[in-house]
Amino acid sequence: MNLLTRVRAAVQRQRTLSVRIDRIQEALGRIESRLGHASRPCNPRDNEFRVYSQWGEDGIIDYLVSCIDIPDKAFVEFGVENYTEANTLFLLKHRHWRGLIIDGSPDHIGSVKASDVYWRYALHADASFITRDNINEIILRNGFEGDIGLLSVDIDGNDYWVWEAITCVRPRIVVSEYNSLFGFAACISTPYAPDFYRTRAHPSNMYYGASIAALDYLARSRGYTLVAGNSAGNNVFFVRNDCLGGGLVAQSPAQAYVAASFREAKSFEGGVDGLTFVDRQRMIEHLPVVDVTTGQQQRLRELL
Repeated sequence: MNLLTRVRAAVQRQRTLSVRIDRIQEALGRIESRLGHASRPCNPRDNEFRVYSQWGEDGIIDYLVSCIDIPDKAFVEFGVENYTEANTLFLLKHRHWRGLIIDGSPDHIGSVKASDVYWRYALHADASFITRDNINEIILRNGFEGDIGLLSVDIDGNDYWVWEAITCVRPRIVVSEYNSLFGFAACISTPYAPDFYRTRAHPSNMYYGASIAALDYLARSRGYTLVAGNSAGNNVFFVRNDCLGGGLVAQSPAQAYVAASFREAKSFEGGVDGLTFVDRQRMIEHLPVVDVTTGQQQRLRELL
C-alpha cells in the first residue's frame, strides 16, 4: 500500500469516526429529551442538556417546543460561525425543522455549505454582516416570514437593536444572549453602531450586548413573556404570550438572571484572564451604555 493510499484510508477512518460520534451525541440527546419530557420540570432550566449548543440551550429549547403548538417548524439563527456549536442544530437534526442561519463571515458560511448538514437538511445559510437596517431583507430573501417557531439572537453586540428591528417574522420562541456584567436591574445596552465589533469596542471582549432587563423590556413590548434563563448566565428564553401554556410560568429578570462564571474575557496582552466577576465589571465600568426605556446614555458605573 503506497503512502497516498494510506493517507486516504486514514482520512476516511477519521470521517467515519466523526460521523459515529455525531450519531452518539444525537442519541444521547434524544434520551435526555425523553427523560425531561417525562419528568416535566417546572423550570425549563432544569431540563438543560447539551448536544450541539454551547451550554444547556439544546435541552431548554427542546423542552419549550414540546410545551407549545408550533405549526411552522422553522427557525432563524444568527451569529453561528461555522454552525458546529449552535442553538438550532439539534432542532434541525432531531426534530427535522427547516432553518436559516446567518453569519458575517463568508468563510464560516462557506464551510457550512460544504458540509453534510447543508445538503442533508432543509437549511439555508447566508453570509451577511447584520445591522438593524438589513436584517428584515436578509430573512425575507431566504424565504422566511410570518409566524415561525424560533428566533435565536447572538451577535455579541447589537443584539437588542437588531431584535427590535425585526418585523418580517414573529417567532413563537425567542432566545437571546445577554451580558450578565450589566446586572439584572437596569434596562441597558451598548449604544447602537452599525459596524459594532466586540473586540474592537473594548479589547477585553466584555463590552457587548444588552442586560437581561433590557431584553425583557423589549420582549414585553412585543408580546412575549420571559420563561427561563440558562444556568451559564448568557442566554434568556421568551415565549409569545398567545402561545403560553404547558405549565410554563413567567419569570422576572432577577429570577432568570445568573452572574456568568465562565471565562471569556481577554487581558490587554491577549491572554485569557483570571479576573473575578466584579473585576470584569470594573474593567468596563467607564464605558457608555444606553437606557433603552429613555434613550439616555450613561457610564456603566452609574448603574451598577
